[in-house]
Amino acid sequence: MRILFHHRIASRDGQAVHIEELIAALERQGHETILVGPPGFTATAFGGSNPLVDRIKQAIPGALYELLEVAYNLKALLRLRAAVRRHRPDVIYERFSLFLFAGIWVRRLSGLPLLLEVNSPLYEERAKNDGLRLHWLGRWAQRLLWNRADAVLPVTGVLAGTIAEYGVPPARITVIPNGIDPTRFGSVPDTEAAKAALGLPPRMVLGFTGFIRGWNAVHRLIDFVAAHRDRLDLHILVVGDGPARDSLQDHARARGVADRLTISGIVGRDDVARMTAAFDIAVLPGLTPYSSPLKLFEYLQLGRAIVAPDTANIREVLTDGKDALLFDAAQDGALEDALLRLCGDAALRQRLGEQAKRTITEKSLTWDRNAERVVAIAEAAIGHAQGQLVGEAAATRV
Repeated sequence: MRILFHHRIASRDGQAVHIEELIAALERQGHETILVGPPGFTATAFGGSNPLVDRIKQAIPGALYELLEVAYNLKALLRLRAAVRRHRPDVIYERFSLFLFAGIWVRRLSGLPLLLEVNSPLYEERAKNDGLRLHWLGRWAQRLLWNRADAVLPVTGVLAGTIAEYGVPPARITVIPNGIDPTRFGSVPDTEAAKAALGLPPRMVLGFTGFIRGWNAVHRLIDFVAAHRDRLDLHILVVGDGPARDSLQDHARARGVADRLTISGIVGRDDVARMTAAFDIAVLPGLTPYSSPLKLFEYLQLGRAIVAPDTANIREVLTDGKDALLFDAAQDGALEDALLRLCGDAALRQRLGEQAKRTITEKSLTWDRNAERVVAIAEAAIGHAQGQLVGEAAATRV
């Protein structure tokens, strides 16, 4: 199968990981993929972004920037149509972006089925976090895009519920969570060797991987370490970087535990596993209620003891007491109680970690399995489209 993979991503972060891992899995299975998107994407270093886009976004009013997003469709349409004519794909697979209409336009012009991957409800997310100005346009665009795709592929059941509320028939919605390529995590050092390689002291390490934002609530780990410094020899390792880095370091200094916090900064994808291997306890202190965190699958594959919020999207993957300890995010002290329990019970940490790794296999949480499901959905959509063409041709003859 020839798959045209369309996106509008300028930064190389978790979004890029999803794209690259799924494409690699599809190609391992013998399918041909054609990546179509902003030309600077593949040249951007991991962790980087398009500086021109960043400057424009900061320099102009929000409403004008949103109109520029709509205007971008003219360029995207020309690029996408040229790719269709040159490569003659069987299907278009697109990563959902608010205001990106080129995919549904080309679907209408070419008759090619469109599969739409949805990682978040961008209208709601941007309205809450980014100060979206053109609310009416954003909500209209999201409804239009979700309803015009032949198949909508959200990463969680929670997100699938939101998509259904926009009028998309359940038969066109298939949940495909994020996954893992186990071969990337095949040869990592044991925990103590990983700590030594990173120059960490021989303490119990509480770890977090990813882009550091305020809502990640990593500051709660600092508060926990500060509160228990007299009885527990703990260290915090953050593998990643982000806008909340400085505030975390300031908070650690204010709590007197600056020497117990290490933030790696941006690291290459191939370095994530060897650094995460230093975690004794892998923590998700906070997360959005609809997400499928990439870090979660890394924690599982590495066999870490996991602490995570007891939310619906997390329960789609984890089971409390089996492969993780889940805490009630609305209850004061629940995260800290879970951490205390794990810090004091080595046998529990080992049991949860061993089961965590088995969960990957038991639930088929791999990119290869995701690719198989995408292909099956694409084949069904192609068959449906061909059936419609045959029906229309027969009706014309009559």
